[in-house]
Amino acid sequence: MGRLSEIADGVLVGTSELYMTTTTVVVGSGGCCLVIDPAITPPDLAMLAAELTGRGLRPAAGWSTHPHWDHALWSRELGEVPRFAAPRAAAAARARRADLIGEVEREAPGHDLELIGQLTALEPGADRVPWDGPQACVVAHDGHAPGHGAVFLPEAGVLVAGDMCSDVEIPLLDRDTPDPVGDYRAGLERLAALTAVRQVVPGHGHAGDAAEFGRRVAADHRYLDALERGAPFEDPRLTQDWLRAEHEHQRRQARAGPR
Repeated sequence: MGRLSEIADGVLVGTSELYMTTTTVVVGSGGCCLVIDPAITPPDLAMLAAELTGRGLRPAAGWSTHPHWDHALWSRELGEVPRFAAPRAAAAARARRADLIGEVEREAPGHDLELIGQLTALEPGADRVPWDGPQACVVAHDGHAPGHGAVFLPEAGVLVAGDMCSDVEIPLLDRDTPDPVGDYRAGLERLAALTAVRQVVPGHGHAGDAAEFGRRVAADHRYLDALERGAPFEDPRLTQDWLRAEHEHQRRQARAGPR
């Protein structure tokens, strides 16, 4: 993982080479910090822990935006602290923990498997990450994954979008739901309704400013619209074989319509 860069006051982002996966750190008072989606290889997490120590920061809590393996990681060097997630995400991580471990072993072996997917659900009705630091508002929806919980930091104007609003990945739908396109569209609309976003951090890709956030929302809506029309189309983000394969799966499923 590259060194952390400050994209807004008190908000640090690092990017791993593998899948351009981002890690976001929110700085609180007294040297505490909130770590969102630490990723992705064991050396990346070791480098993250070392850099936090070098900056005089210690994690007070973690947040997992959604229950996919690359967003449910942790290391003992980051400390024994609560790792929160939206209720549906925490439940899904528990239910699929064996699968998550298998995916970690296949994609990024060497992690402490005891820590994979050990997430604590927010209290019912809670809409903020419970930590003693800058307000971290949770925007939960079921686009991309159950209980996908983006985090909006109103003081900094930063939206940590999880696996949405990417400049390098198409919208990746949760194809196990009855209405994958509808779920994703509803989640995208929840994010687009935020009126004070000055920076957006996708789970994979580059951080972008407010204008870029608007462009990405529009690009994702165009993608969803094209899926629903059913005609063949291209997207400039379809640059890798695995993305093209996923696109074809989504296109075929969208032609069949909601289940």
